[in-house]
Amino acid sequence: MCRLKELIRDVPDFPKKDIVFKDITPLFQDPAGLREAIEKLSSRYKDKKIDIVVGAEARGFILASTVAFHIGAGFVPVRKSGKLPSEKISASYALEYGTDTLEMHKDSIKKGQRVLMVDDLLATGGTMAACCEMVESLGGKILGCAFLIELTFLNGKKTLSNYDVFSLIKY
Repeated sequence: MCRLKELIRDVPDFPKKDIVFKDITPLFQDPAGLREAIEKLSSRYKDKKIDIVVGAEARGFILASTVAFHIGAGFVPVRKSGKLPSEKISASYALEYGTDTLEMHKDSIKKGQRVLMVDDLLATGGTMAACCEMVESLGGKILGCAFLIELTFLNGKKTLSNYDVFSLIKY
């Protein structure tokens, strides 16, 4: 994990003062680093018979869709409010620096489907909790929540205590 951590850049005071943003774009730009991250995230779930991988906007799309491809599953995007064209459900959540609302199409998860939730970062857990709420309201069975990075000092794992949570890199 040392090599992957070296590919993540700290950006102080973004998106607001006193937040240190973990910028994963250098990791995405590095072919070996990106491959390693995706393979390590995917390998944990390869034999779990996942039907659908759900990823939250925007960096979660990159990871979730690639993990879905690697494990032979479909991909469902979770978008910010007003971005989806068809009938949708929504959930609001608190960020470490504000609030927001997420949406997904009502027909994106079928009852009983085995679902893996993927995002780039686990901070307070609010984003993922909102995503899980929507998936479960549609009848999906969540088999795990996977993250590239976890900010352990924000205790997001506690918010997601009902789920199997895996983080590749921890700070």
